[in-house]
Amino acid sequence: MTPAEALAALRAAEARDGRLGLDRRRDLLAKLADEVLARAEEFVIALDADYGGRSRYDTLLADVLIVADAARYSRRKLRGWAKPRRAWVPYPFWPTTAAEEPVPKGVVGIIAPWNYPVQLALWPVVDAIAAGNRVVVKPSEFVPRTAALLGEVLEAALGRDVALAVQGGREVAESFAAQPWDHLVFTGGTSTGRKVAEAAARNLVPVTLELGGKCPALVLPGADLREAARNILAGKAVNAGQTCIAPDTVLLVGHAPADFADACRDSGIALPEGAIASEAQAARLDALTVGARLTPLGADGDARRRALTLAEAAQNSPLQQEEIFGPVLAIQAMPDLAGAIAWVTARPPPLAIYLFGATRSEEAAVAAGTRSGALVTGRAIEYAAFPSLGFGGVGASGIGRYHGRAGFLAFSDMRARVRHGRWSLSRFFDLPRKPIAEKLTKQLVKKR
Repeated sequence: MTPAEALAALRAAEARDGRLGLDRRRDLLAKLADEVLARAEEFVIALDADYGGRSRYDTLLADVLIVADAARYSRRKLRGWAKPRRAWVPYPFWPTTAAEEPVPKGVVGIIAPWNYPVQLALWPVVDAIAAGNRVVVKPSEFVPRTAALLGEVLEAALGRDVALAVQGGREVAESFAAQPWDHLVFTGGTSTGRKVAEAAARNLVPVTLELGGKCPALVLPGADLREAARNILAGKAVNAGQTCIAPDTVLLVGHAPADFADACRDSGIALPEGAIASEAQAARLDALTVGARLTPLGADGDARRRALTLAEAAQNSPLQQEEIFGPVLAIQAMPDLAGAIAWVTARPPPLAIYLFGATRSEEAAVAAGTRSGALVTGRAIEYAAFPSLGFGGVGASGIGRYHGRAGFLAFSDMRARVRHGRWSLSRFFDLPRKPIAEKLTKQLVKKR
């Protein structure tokens, strides 16, 4: 099935069956949660094969359980989110009543990546279904077994009149982005995100783009270096660093790189449980670190299961400019907090900034002096698992928010509902106007 055929099929289903009512949405969310959990071991096997070695914990926690939790959370909150919100009416229009009601957009297209192929395909599905939409998902072709399983889960949990999967490579993805969806979600690299946005703009399709960037971790003078190193590496090790919100570069303020390296060795976190997803990704990392001073924290497992490695590089190195997206952690000594903030602002705003050892005033200085999708103190990446917290980037790291209520609103059109009374003061201004209109106008202007 092509993207155009999938879109046409779901538009026909909507025309035939109407929009998804609240009770059906809640039922579908429950079924999706149950189906994902029931197929958990199948996802473990599929992703391990697609990666050539992937951590069971990464799959179960960051791909399977996170989706089930999101679906169950949205199901619990849905009735409250869906209620119309009363809007204030200026007194010249009384007794008019006004409200905003969330209305489904229609059919949402979702292009998912390979690094968290279940979570990043199905969490947007959760939000879109909660808002009453039908969905078409284009899973990543780089994880073919998982992509096929995702198609089966969508059909079993939601049915082909609500959700469809379209399989294929680059040409299919390009065609997918060019369709006149009612909303389009893309998760992936910034350069590809620009192309997706351009294709969507031709049809005036609103987009949610979840992209990348160099997420910095600022280790400030007040930090316990051993604790900071452990918490940074714990986030970096998940999925072998192939996480858009993984710590990318550690900015050391008041700490020596050698001391931080010692603290990293003492953490006991060295070899991620999963592999770099492909030989192409491994080659990209090798090219990125040419000329850098590398400090492995342990022994590699094999060519694609590599130990976490610290890297120091010159300012003109690609390592200083491009997103790393792997088990390499760049480190850089900074003269002071102002220098660290300058490093961050010299680059496109990241998805997240992580702080360790920050005082309240230092945290406030970073918040005031930078832009990012999130500002997190004390740990890394875990905040993305909070279903009540909107998730997204800024500028080059993304457009829009989803997760929980933020996702419900992103995939809803907020329609104005107005009911006028039989009379109001405003009617004195109808044509042809009488002399009282002038007097009322003067009174109203004075009140301003």
